[in-house]
Amino acid sequence: MKHPDPKTDEASIFLEVSWDNGAASLPLHSSITLFLLSYTECTSFHVYLVSDHPESLQALSNMVPKSLDVSEVKRGEVPALVGACRLPAVLDAGGGFCRAGLAVVLRHIIQRTCQVQPGRTDVASLLGFKNTCLKACAEVSQWTRLCELGIPSAVEEHLRSPTEKHLQLPAAIFHLEQRLGEPVRVHNDDKIRRQKLQQQRNKSSPQSEDPNPGKREKTFPSEPEPQGPGAEALSAEPYGGVELSAALAKLSVDAAPLSSARERSDIRKVKTTELPALEHVFAEGLYFTLTDVVLLPCINQYLSSLQQHAPHALTFLPLLLRWYKRVQELPGVCRAAEDCGIALFSPEVSGSCSHQPKSPQTCEAEQEKSRASQEHFVGGPRPTLTKLQENGIEAIFSPHPCPSWTLHWESLPAAVNPTEGKMSDTRAMRKRQQLNNLIAMVTELAHPGHTIVDFCSGGGHVGIVLAHTLPECQVILIENKEESLVRAKDRSSQLGLKNIGFIQANLDYFTGAFQIGVALHACGVATDMVLDRCVQARAGFVISPCCYGFIQNTLKFSFPRSKKFAETLTYKEHMILCRFADQTAVQLPPERRLIGKRCMGLVDLDRGWAAETHGYSVRVMTMEPESCSPKNNMLVGVPADNDKIQL
Repeated sequence: MKHPDPKTDEASIFLEVSWDNGAASLPLHSSITLFLLSYTECTSFHVYLVSDHPESLQALSNMVPKSLDVSEVKRGEVPALVGACRLPAVLDAGGGFCRAGLAVVLRHIIQRTCQVQPGRTDVASLLGFKNTCLKACAEVSQWTRLCELGIPSAVEEHLRSPTEKHLQLPAAIFHLEQRLGEPVRVHNDDKIRRQKLQQQRNKSSPQSEDPNPGKREKTFPSEPEPQGPGAEALSAEPYGGVELSAALAKLSVDAAPLSSARERSDIRKVKTTELPALEHVFAEGLYFTLTDVVLLPCINQYLSSLQQHAPHALTFLPLLLRWYKRVQELPGVCRAAEDCGIALFSPEVSGSCSHQPKSPQTCEAEQEKSRASQEHFVGGPRPTLTKLQENGIEAIFSPHPCPSWTLHWESLPAAVNPTEGKMSDTRAMRKRQQLNNLIAMVTELAHPGHTIVDFCSGGGHVGIVLAHTLPECQVILIENKEESLVRAKDRSSQLGLKNIGFIQANLDYFTGAFQIGVALHACGVATDMVLDRCVQARAGFVISPCCYGFIQNTLKFSFPRSKKFAETLTYKEHMILCRFADQTAVQLPPERRLIGKRCMGLVDLDRGWAAETHGYSVRVMTMEPESCSPKNNMLVGVPADNDKIQL
């Protein structure tokens, strides 16, 4: 894809700049990104501040680390892939691979730093256990959504009205305070909890006799003496113990590790359910991770505002204050904060206040727990199917317009063939049949110059075939799993495709214009997210849904989707349809598969009717041959007001 300046021969990070009343400022997402760059001492990227106002860099000079190579760029001059995404975003050298969204960008900075400096174990540890910290996308993870979106948005909303007369703690802040008070669950926590129990018993009765004097074993010290940078400050905590020792062992190679000696026999006999819980040292538990890096700039601004405008409210955030104090004492944090113009401070908590801040509305986690409690049900689909039938609602399948259409796979380059994805011959054959169906529909809709987006692209089976088959169209692959998208990029490079781009991001971070959206086996609510994005863009769509049993109400979507279904079925009844729509596997009895297919058709009919209320013409059809997949439905829709996209 063609990209204007700035240069694309080096990896670049693009950060948003805000202007209000003639003053420049950095949104929290931009501040967090700069803070991580400074903390990790990463200089592998050229940083572009995106703003249409001149002299943004000069106005923000005290907020940008001096070690970074920084330039300004106007919004209309950013590369095409970056312009199609919400910032922050990273563009790889060459300009064909973009990563967008706070968590994705931050994780890439850490990974890049570790590639350049393999010895930076302190940076690598930010990704947490098995490198999963903030890896789950915000669309499915409450915790990622809270840290990546909820808390930054809540703090920025508060800062717009910091002197509100009736102070109300934001729900996201309230949720974080609650989270810090929950017991910690970490890998191998059974061992650490037994150490904590032994420590507690040693402290409560230091002179107690060994219950097995004839079998004396080496015991743990009550608390390893912390060493290394930052250890002295942390060891002064009002509570310490094994939690703090475990945290210190991660923070510094000089810190004393937890003893590996075997615990006493009486400790070994204690049931796991009776062991003491572990307390939070940092946001995710015992260890300092990327989550703490994300939260610090946000919480710093929030606490600073409370200190100035409502200091009494600080008394209601004791755990957050303790976390804030502890993070400041870590090596590198104060240096990075100073580099980024983040003024850390020691909050002064006033005495008890006469009134408590208004309780926030039910937080998102509680809402989702409430929704989840509604999902447990028993019973078969027949009463629901009968109810729909009595109201004149039946699954409607349109005839396939070109059931025998196929690509000439034998004449295509090897990298186009799905066998390049290292799958079995049988599965590769079925995948080719699935692709035949989607490509046939897309080629009916596409015209030269169109942009086609392959949502939830995985390894690029659909997008790569489209880019090769339709060279006059631009194709963008969007996927939140980096490993899959990198494989797709490698296959594209083998083919020398010039009309293809790659975006690693959650669907909500893609904001670009396009004419056709396609998705093969978009899982659960992902189908509805793709449909919604296509409707917003007034784009045609060709979507094959999957994993109907994972469909459930979310913050953004409620089911049933269409008015007629909602007037006929309750949420619980619709979930029964979704559950049985997944029962189409070939090993099931034929009668059950027929019921599953009928349920699939009804769920997709509901989706189609919902799209039709936005001016779309939608058809639900079956892939040919039906045996190509147990999930063989296709939703094909075109906006009625777009004469350039017609079937």
